[in-house]
Amino acid sequence: MVKLDKNEISFPDPLQYDGHEGIIAFGGDLSVERIWFAYQHGIFPWFNPGEEILWWCPDPRFVLFPKELKVSKSMQKILDRKTFTITENQNFEEVIYNCGTIGRKGQDGTWLSQDLMNAFIKLHHYGLAKSVEVWLEDQLVGGLYGLQVRNVFCGESMFSKVSNASKAGFIHFVQNHINDFSLIDCQSHTEHLESLGAKMISKKDFLNILHQDL
Repeated sequence: MVKLDKNEISFPDPLQYDGHEGIIAFGGDLSVERIWFAYQHGIFPWFNPGEEILWWCPDPRFVLFPKELKVSKSMQKILDRKTFTITENQNFEEVIYNCGTIGRKGQDGTWLSQDLMNAFIKLHHYGLAKSVEVWLEDQLVGGLYGLQVRNVFCGESMFSKVSNASKAGFIHFVQNHINDFSLIDCQSHTEHLESLGAKMISKKDFLNILHQDL
C-alpha cells in the first residue's frame, strides 16, 4: 500500500497498482477535494472510524448496468401500489445520518465517520452528491446516497427502517435514470444488490467506463 501525503492530493494509478484485497493507499485526509479526486479515478474511502483512512479500488468491481435491473413480481406489486413516496435530494443530511447510525445485516457498526459525512454533505451542496428519500406517509423510512461522476453513479450507502424501503428507493432511482448512467457502482458485493441484477466486472472494464467521456 502507498502512504498518502496530507499536503498533496494524489493516488497511485489503479490500473498499475494492485493493492492487498483492493486497498491501494492509506492515510491522507477526508477533504472534499481529495474525495472528489479519488472518485474521479475509481477510488473510494472505506475504513473504521478512529482507524487509518483506507482507499480502495477492488478488482473485480461490483456494479449494476441500469438496463439489467431485475425487479421481482412481489417488489413490482409494492411499487405499483405506491406504498412509498420517493423523492430525490430533498433531505440529504437526514439520509446520510441514518446510513451512518442504522446497522445493516452482516455488518458490525458503521464505517461512516463524522468527518466523512461532513465531506459528503459539502459535496451535496456542490451538486455532486445526491440522495434518494423513501417516505411512508410523512416519515423517512429509507434512502440512499452517492456521487455522480460523469456517466457513473457511485452508490455509497443505503438504509431501511421498514421492509423493502431501501430496495424501492434504489429501483425507483435506477428506473428514473436508466438513460443517464452507464452503470451504478455498488463497490462491494451484497446479496441484496445481486438479486437486483448487480454483477462483477473487471477493474479495467470499470475504469474504462468511468473514463469514457474524458
